[in-house]
Order: sequence, then C-alpha cells, then structure tokens
Amino acid sequence: MAENKNWIDRVLGFLLGNAGKKFKEVILDQEVVGEIIQIARESHPLEFAALLEGEIKGNILKIDSLVFLPGETSNQGAVMKTFMMPLTTSTVGSVHSHPIPNASPSSADLQFFAENGFFHLIIAYPYTKDSIIAYDTFGEIVDYHIK
Repeated sequence: MAENKNWIDRVLGFLLGNAGKKFKEVILDQEVVGEIIQIARESHPLEFAALLEGEIKGNILKIDSLVFLPGETSNQGAVMKTFMMPLTTSTVGSVHSHPIPNASPSSADLQFFAENGFFHLIIAYPYTKDSIIAYDTFGEIVDYHIK
C-alpha cells in the first residue's frame, strides 16, 4: 500500500508542478509571521490572502517573504488574481486568514492549494502564532518552525 501511495504522490507531484520539491523541515521567518499576524488583524473581519516566497536549500524550506497580488476579499473568502503573478518570484504557496477560530481548509482552499504551490498557511482568529496551521498541496497538516 505504501508503495502505491509513493507512486501516486510522484505522479501527482509531476502533474501539479511539485516534482522534486522535497524538504524535511519548514522554517518561517519570524518577521514574516509578524507581518501575517498584523495584516490578518488589520483586515478583520475580512479575509486577506498573499503568496509565500521562499526556497529549498538542502532539506529545508525557508519562507522569507510575502507576495501580494490584486484580488478581492470578504468575510466569506479571499481571491487572488494569480495570473498577474510576476514570473520572477519564487513562490512556494499561500497564506490567508479565516475570520473565525477555525483554520481548517474549505473545499475552495483545497482546490487553491492543489493549483498554487506546495506549502500553505491559514491563520485563524484571534490571529496569533498559535492559530497558524500549515498544509501541503493535499491539505495535510505540515509541521513548521519560526526562527
């Protein structure tokens, strides 16, 4: 069974453009986390959304900045115009807020995750470090560290 899962993961990774994006640890820059918290609080009760920029060195994915794109926000969701993303960015995923104390991804979130990178964050109300949950392309929870 594990062999089938690995085969499926490889095929899906290729189709989603995530092939070769292997890492064992994720580090979020402390300043980026502070910026995420501040923007989420200032946007409340509306959601906010941005892309995460970073790179993989060795087995470590380091998130070091945010990329903001034109879009629309409401208390029901946030939409980014990803077709306007500059080609020179090294985006690896996304971050967005939930104005309720629940950071579980919606079906729309899961679809966005599958189409836009391999590491995603949701920060839920009350917008603290502890209310940030990380997910992979498939909506599975991923551990991370803040440094």
